[in-house]
Amino acid sequence: MNMDKRARSNLFRNRLQQAMASSGETQSSLARKTGADRSTLSQILAGTSARLPNGQLVAQCAHSLGVSADWLLGLSDKPGSLEHILAQAMTMVDAPRALIDAQLFAWHQEAAGYKIRHVPAGLPDMVKIRPMLEWEYAPSLGHTIDLAIASAEDRLNWMRQAQSDYEIALPLHELQGFARAEGYYRGCPKQIRIEQLKHLARLTEQLYPVLRICLFDARKIYSTPITIFGPLRAVIYLGQKYLVFRVPDRIQALSQHFDGLIRAAEIGTRDLPAIIDALLQELDATAD
Repeated sequence: MNMDKRARSNLFRNRLQQAMASSGETQSSLARKTGADRSTLSQILAGTSARLPNGQLVAQCAHSLGVSADWLLGLSDKPGSLEHILAQAMTMVDAPRALIDAQLFAWHQEAAGYKIRHVPAGLPDMVKIRPMLEWEYAPSLGHTIDLAIASAEDRLNWMRQAQSDYEIALPLHELQGFARAEGYYRGCPKQIRIEQLKHLARLTEQLYPVLRICLFDARKIYSTPITIFGPLRAVIYLGQKYLVFRVPDRIQALSQHFDGLIRAAEIGTRDLPAIIDALLQELDATAD
């Protein structure tokens, strides 16, 4: 921001007054916190001089008032301190072992109308049938499973009917592992897997192009579970925590990562029913 000495001094004074009013600081209390003479602060606030205070006093005022020195000096439009800006740019939020938890659902609601791009940790909850949800979440939810599923189904129905487009990139081995009851899905009954695969095939055909699912080879390109809520936020799922980014450049970087998954995908939405059909035939040929 280019301005002459008088204009910058006036801007500093106005922003210092604004920060003092917001924080409830008086000249006396700010003088004590910064170690400055009251007369020095009085001259600055009165605007009797076009000179800016020295860098040490600017930094002490910024620290005491919880704002950034750059903002006080007119070098930034963001009043928050560096710590505050970083805290707003990236936060960690609890991720309970639940279905569509309240925080996650709130993010979906806020992003209604935007494209939501998702790399799930497993099969996406929004495409699961009730028996699959019961099998998967019963160990962690126990006797509250029925209530949790009823609540989740309402939220999942809202998500399916929202004005958002959903683009999902799923590792091919995740779908294969589910069909074959391998790894995480070990012990999942055959009939549930069959019905789930059929349901997934129907959904991809019925909801296209609002719902698009592609499969990528994780041996060639890897992704941690992420969800990008339009331009609003990008969320990385860590397991017990969500790592949340709100600044545009971080959201853009993760969007570019998702673009790479789509480009590398070997199976698109149109090809998915054929892949599912092949897995169903494989299931039919196996013993219960």
